[in-house]
Amino acid sequence: MLKPIKTKKDYEDALARVYKLMQKDLKPGGRLSDELEILSVLIEGYEENHYPIPPPHPIEAIKFKLEQMGINEKELTKILGGRSRKSEILSGSRKLSLTMIRELHNKLKIPAETLIAEY
Repeated sequence: MLKPIKTKKDYEDALARVYKLMQKDLKPGGRLSDELEILSVLIEGYEENHYPIPPPHPIEAIKFKLEQMGINEKELTKILGGRSRKSEILSGSRKLSLTMIRELHNKLKIPAETLIAEY
């Protein structure tokens, strides 16, 4: 029976049920498939409230995105406007400017919310 997830026990029970459902060959639109979808939404809501994930540090987000996209630091130098500026940004001795944030957002697709976070 589906019910709201209010306690850690409810959460653990829901996770166990989802695990069981995922082991089955569910038919899309079937009762069990719908149950799995609803439980997933309930679990996600509980996790957002009880286990929030903090936003990434802006500099770590830049480094991660460079690695993920296979971009070298030379390209980052172009985006940030100079080698010494890039070094200062990556070391944390200089803050990102609004222009840099816009460039990083546009060229690397890093969310602006991440880049404007205080650090």
